[in-house]
Amino acid sequence: MAYSLVLAVQHHEHLSRPWLAWAVLAVMSAWTVATTYGYARPEHRTWRLLTADLAVAFACLFATAFAATPFYLTQAPPLSGYWFAGAALAASVIWGRRGAAAVAVLYGICDTTLRVIMGAAVTDATVRGVVLLLLSGLAVGYMARVAGQAEARFARAVALEARIREREQLARSIHDSVLQVLSLVRRRGAEAGGEAAELGRMAGEQEVRLRALVADGLPGRASGDEEGPAVSGRRPGREAGGGPGGAVPDASVDLRELVRRAESVHVSVSAPATPVTLPARTAEELAAAVLAALDNVRWHCPRGTRAWVLVEDEEDAVTVSVRDEGPGIPPGRLEEARSDGRLGVAQSVRGRLRDLGGTVEYVSVPGQGTEVEMRVPRR
Repeated sequence: MAYSLVLAVQHHEHLSRPWLAWAVLAVMSAWTVATTYGYARPEHRTWRLLTADLAVAFACLFATAFAATPFYLTQAPPLSGYWFAGAALAASVIWGRRGAAAVAVLYGICDTTLRVIMGAAVTDATVRGVVLLLLSGLAVGYMARVAGQAEARFARAVALEARIREREQLARSIHDSVLQVLSLVRRRGAEAGGEAAELGRMAGEQEVRLRALVADGLPGRASGDEEGPAVSGRRPGREAGGGPGGAVPDASVDLRELVRRAESVHVSVSAPATPVTLPARTAEELAAAVLAALDNVRWHCPRGTRAWVLVEDEEDAVTVSVRDEGPGIPPGRLEEARSDGRLGVAQSVRGRLRDLGGTVEYVSVPGQGTEVEMRVPRR
């Protein structure tokens, strides 16, 4: 638009009706404002607006025949000048490459017709303008199509990630409750024998089926895991009110209160003297991961194995370590658990920390116990 104004001022003496030329330029300026706001809103990028845009652009092009002399076209392009490219590029975005090519060819025909009507010569510059308009329209049309496909794929990826997150949360919930109970029934039934053994066998079959259902297709299986039934049978933050102790999800919660619920004769909890406050959901999920790690100690270590929980409140993060004096994790055990579809570490521990933006590190030496370090950054 600015270039069209500059050309009109520069070649003002070759205008046969200056007032008409400036009227056309005023219409072009107003239409520039209108289309700028129109195309800015996706719901307005329709064939109706584009058709009106092209109609105005071609009308301003032919208005040159009434406002300028033939000599004007030897010194400058028509009044619409490169301003016409705005409508052509809009056509490439909305109609694609074929639409861009059609508009560029139609522009060349109309420009040639205008020069024939006015008695002006068709120069090399006229042909170059059509070629440039064609190439730019094809390039923009191609990039618009690629961008549209990328946006659609990104939207599908976001939706898929949301579904996976929901499934992971469901899997953790099932692991922390139903699967733990079924596994406990299977074990106790086998120990009791008799009819209880048959009940334990049936519980074991249902456990395997349910485990395969919730584990199939979960990305967390790639990290390797180990699991066992929870003896405590309780997770923090499940009281009425939707959060720990009935707190609202956005409230701050003292992590010490949640972790100290795991304290027992065999589990020692050490925490700072001052409150370790975290958002309710973060504190609840971190405490649940701690209990899941302690469940594995109860299940995989000899009865009465001691465990220690250490809570560290740092400036930029909160770290909770769970250490036991058990036999340690045999080499390859986590990979075997992964292939069996077990969720104890992959979802109940690693999955929770991953969702919180934290990290989990397992250090285990056979015969010397295992230490799990869970670190959650402060936001």
